[in-house]
Amino acid sequence: MTIVPETMPPVSLLLGALDYLGVFVFAATGALAAAQKKHDIITFAFFAAVTGIGGGTLRDLLIAAPVFWVTDAGYLVACGAATLVVWVIGDRLARLRALLWLDAAGLAAYCVLGAAKALALGVAPLVAVVMGVLTACFGGVIRDVLAGEPSILLRREIYATAALAGASVFVAASLAGAPQYVALGLGALVAFGVRAGVIVFGWTLPGFRDRVDPA
Repeated sequence: MTIVPETMPPVSLLLGALDYLGVFVFAATGALAAAQKKHDIITFAFFAAVTGIGGGTLRDLLIAAPVFWVTDAGYLVACGAATLVVWVIGDRLARLRALLWLDAAGLAAYCVLGAAKALALGVAPLVAVVMGVLTACFGGVIRDVLAGEPSILLRREIYATAALAGASVFVAASLAGAPQYVALGLGALVAFGVRAGVIVFGWTLPGFRDRVDPA
């Protein structure tokens, strides 16, 4: 369980489990990105760590909270476990397009987690939504930069919008008085559903259209 200082509101068991899951899943996407470039296991671990904890680190720094992995080394263990799993079965995961689906699961978990932690610390609801988006997206941005791939935020496919939708649903449900597990589940389901639609059906948002000057 996450070690929480006395000055911070307690984090529920459900939220703590979701936190570890998000770190593990995002770390696995980082290790898979390293696998696609055929790096060694040390680089696997580096990719896994910066991807798994990058978004949460930015969130904690912005809301002036103790950085979560500094007070609980279990998150680094989760990154290490993800590294070993991908090192052993990475070939099979790559064939199953696991990077896309793991990333979708990580985004779904982390967008609600980031918003939930911000709300628990008394951050305004709108800012909490933004924290959810940053938590979900920043690790993937770091991963893409390290792997030399175009950032997923710069592609036409829906990504940050999925995190925005999930975090918004979670915050709205929380403000409406829904139980925490219901709000978490709804937000994560919405975010994952949007990303699944992108992966399966190629959903995109309309792009900017150049204006045509009248003749």
